Amino acid sequence: MTLRWEAFLDQVKERGDYKSVQEADRAARVVLALLGAHLVGSVRAELAARLPETFALILLNPLQSAEPLSPERFVRATAAWIEGATEATAAWDVSAVLSTAADAAGDALMQQILLQLPAGYDLLFGRPQRT
Repeated sequence: MTLRWEAFLDQVKERGDYKSVQEADRAARVVLALLGAHLVGSVRAELAARLPETFALILLNPLQSAEPLSPERFVRATAAWIEGATEATAAWDVSAVLSTAADAAGDALMQQILLQLPAGYDLLFGRPQRT
C-alpha cells in the first residue's frame, strides 16, 4: 500500500523531531535521491511503488553515484547536500527518512533492499540484522 505524502512526511517529521514539514521534506528528498543511486531494478521500483508519488519519482531519478557508498559515506554525502548539516544531523536525517521508508517497504522488500546495499545499512534503516 502506498503511503500518502502527508502521512509519510508526518512520520519523518516525528522521527526526525523537525520543527516543520518543510524540514522533513528537505531531508526526505535528499536521502531518497541518494538511496535511489544504490538500488536497481525491481527492488527500486517496488520501493517506489510504496512511497508517495513525489518521493517515488525522486527515488526513480536519483543523484548519480560512481560506486556504492558505505553507510558512513552515505551520511557524509547527505550532510554535503543539506545546507548547514553536520555529519551528526545528517545521521539523524538519514535515520528518520530510511526508517520511515523501511516501514513502507515491509520486511520482505527490506531484505531485498539490504542485499543490494553495502554492509551496515541495516542500522541506517533501523533494522539491525544478525550476522
